[in-house]
Amino acid sequence: MSSPHYVYFPIDLLGFHRPRLQLRKHVSQIPVLKQESRRCIRALANYTPRRKNIKYPRERCAAVLVALFVGRKGDLYVLLSKRASTLRTYAGDTALPGGKVDKRDRNAEETARREAFEEIGLATDKSKVPLLCVLEPFLAGNGVLITPVVVLVLDNMLRPVLNTPEVAQLFSHPLASFLSTESPFPQDQSMVEFPYYSYEDTPFHRGSPRKIRLHHFLTGREAGGVKPIFGVTAAIMIRVASIGYGLEPEFLLKAPSQPGMRERVEYASNENKRAQAKAKL
Repeated sequence: MSSPHYVYFPIDLLGFHRPRLQLRKHVSQIPVLKQESRRCIRALANYTPRRKNIKYPRERCAAVLVALFVGRKGDLYVLLSKRASTLRTYAGDTALPGGKVDKRDRNAEETARREAFEEIGLATDKSKVPLLCVLEPFLAGNGVLITPVVVLVLDNMLRPVLNTPEVAQLFSHPLASFLSTESPFPQDQSMVEFPYYSYEDTPFHRGSPRKIRLHHFLTGREAGGVKPIFGVTAAIMIRVASIGYGLEPEFLLKAPSQPGMRERVEYASNENKRAQAKAKL
């Protein structure tokens, strides 16, 4: 059993809380569903994360809920939120609902569902919002290790209840568009000169010649003050779309000589240990 101060990702408790998804029964509740959306849902439901024995401080772990739903024309969309402008960190950013692991949470799914209920009022009823899969963790720029939990919202009668001190706005974005460089929506004339997709390469760590590629996608709402989808949120959504549709993105995913996630997590873990040791001096 792991130390109470650390968790291993992917969490080893996945087996007990992931019943076999009755895909035919669930998708029968959706009035219009394109074949590519059906295949995407099936691929995500069949996905099993690669097990990596990564040890990381529990207080530096979080989970986000990737809540997918089917639009009127049968395409898949994801729910995204604009963080409140009064928050101390990442104010106004576009994000997935989620947050830090609580000591009572048994696994990443519990964390993600609890946070999504607290932030946007998304039902925790698994018959209305069944689990599709849990992905490998992603390291955020602030050193927090984030586990994405992918679910499918079946009940179109569910209505969001925003926790306004945390969430300013809730909106959706086409899942397939995270693999494309073309805008999925008509752009506001004031935003025409900005590309839908862009990227920047940032140093792996201070003084390192190696880079990490950060991806940016416009939301179509920038003229109204909504920030682009970027950083770890963009990285997670690219991964979800790639697994679901079985396609590589139209753009280069990684910078030349970009370190893998394991190396990045190990470096961040060692930095945490050094910081803790320095604080004790």
